[in-house]
Amino acid sequence: MPQQYPAYLDQFVAVLTYLAVVASAVSGALEARRRRMDVVGAISVAFVTAFGGGTIRDLLLGRTPIFWLLDPWLTVATFIAGLASFYGVRRVSDRVLLIPDALGLGLFSTLGATYALEMKLSVLVAVLMGVVTGVFGGVLRDTICNRVPLVFRRNTELYATCSFAGAWVFVLLMRATSHATLASAAGTATVVGLRLISVRFRLRLPEPQA
Repeated sequence: MPQQYPAYLDQFVAVLTYLAVVASAVSGALEARRRRMDVVGAISVAFVTAFGGGTIRDLLLGRTPIFWLLDPWLTVATFIAGLASFYGVRRVSDRVLLIPDALGLGLFSTLGATYALEMKLSVLVAVLMGVVTGVFGGVLRDTICNRVPLVFRRNTELYATCSFAGAWVFVLLMRATSHATLASAAGTATVVGLRLISVRFRLRLPEPQA
C-alpha cells in the first residue's frame, strides 16, 4: 500500500481549490439573489460559502495562514464568480442552484481529504475533514440567508451522506494507487452523482419511528 504521495499533488490541489471556490461562490451568490439580497450581500455570501468550510478545516488541522490568505487570486476568483453569477443568471430556481452546490460539495469534500492525507493523518480523519470542508460552507451560507442549513433539515434529500461516501472513495483510491487525478475525479463524481440522484428520487435517511 503506497505511503508516499506524488510530487505534483501540490499543483493538483491548487487547481482543485480554484474549481471548488468558484463553484461554491456561484452557489452562494445565487442563493443570496434568490433571497432578494443586493450585490453586496450576494458577494458576502459568495465569500462565506467559498471559504467557510476550508477555513474551519485549516483551523482544525492547525494549518496557518488559512488557505485563502496565502493566495490573493482566490479572493479575486471568488469576487468575479459571485458578481458574474449575480448579474448573469436571470432566473434562480432550485434546479439552477443544485448544480453549483453539488459541484462545490464534491470538490471541497475531495480537497479537505487531500489536505489531511498530505499531513499523513489517518484515513478516518481524512474522510471527516472532507465532510467538514464540503458541508460547512453551505451551512454558513444557509445561516446567513436565514434558513435552517440544508444538512440539518429533516425530510430533506441526502447531503452530508454524499460527501461522506465520496470522501471514502477518494481516500481509498489514493491509498491504493496514489493517482490523484483518478481518485479526485472518482470521489467528486461520487458526491455529485449521489447528490443529484438523491434529489431526483427524493432519497432520505430513515426517520425514527414515532
